[in-house]
Amino acid sequence: MNPDPYQGHWGGRYCRDSVAQTIRECECPADGATCAATDKYYHELEQIFLFLPPRGRVAGMLLNQFKVLYNTPRATLQKQQSWYEPMGGVFIADEVQSGFGRTGDHFWGFEGHGIIPDIVTCAKGIGNGFPIGAVITTPEIAQCLDRALHFNTYGGNPLASAVGIAVLDVIEEEELQKNSKIVGTQLLKGLLELQKKYEIIGDVRGKGLMIGVELVEDRTTRKPLSTPHVIEIWEKCKDIGVLLGRGGLNGNPSSDFSFYFTDLYERALLDLL
Repeated sequence: MNPDPYQGHWGGRYCRDSVAQTIRECECPADGATCAATDKYYHELEQIFLFLPPRGRVAGMLLNQFKVLYNTPRATLQKQQSWYEPMGGVFIADEVQSGFGRTGDHFWGFEGHGIIPDIVTCAKGIGNGFPIGAVITTPEIAQCLDRALHFNTYGGNPLASAVGIAVLDVIEEEELQKNSKIVGTQLLKGLLELQKKYEIIGDVRGKGLMIGVELVEDRTTRKPLSTPHVIEIWEKCKDIGVLLGRGGLNGNPSSDFSFYFTDLYERALLDLL
């Protein structure tokens, strides 16, 4: 079961590690000291593997940060890691979307969960648009690659490597991680104010500049807004200069909030011409 405090079986207003909490009622204490939803989702995971062969063994766990970073009940992943590691499993963190300071509080998304992965995959942010990806892992896992011939046509590309280093320098020099926290928190608070005014906004979630909004037809049932209606809103936002991503099963606005002001774009284009 997807550990989702808003649409999942368990969770509510005190489960997230974020300034944006769901409006759903919650049995957890307001101070966030413990989370009942975490224990329930963990118990479900235990039950699944208890009745699946081979018992006592697991290959690994792949964490898609884009999906769970800002929405999973606190301590859920930390508890899961303590369970599967003794069974030989490796933890793989996908930092393609959440890495490089985007969440504000941490440079890597997994740091917010209090866990250390065995493998980290990253791309996009490391090149700021230039095509480059990277895999970071332990020496023990890396040594497995010498068991068979392995090559990559563009592996170690010096131009891509130079771009990656330059991007890391800019992130540090211009304090972009700090900026993500400041601007992201301001945006989240603004969206929470809009939620109070418009029933169609069922949920606001996020951390730093990794933000999502879930649109609904009914707040009580949490029924997702129909895709055609979402697309209509999406197109209108584009017309006024705000680009939103859409994703998930119901095509709701995703965590890619790219603000694009049309008048500035036209001015820049004229300057180029």
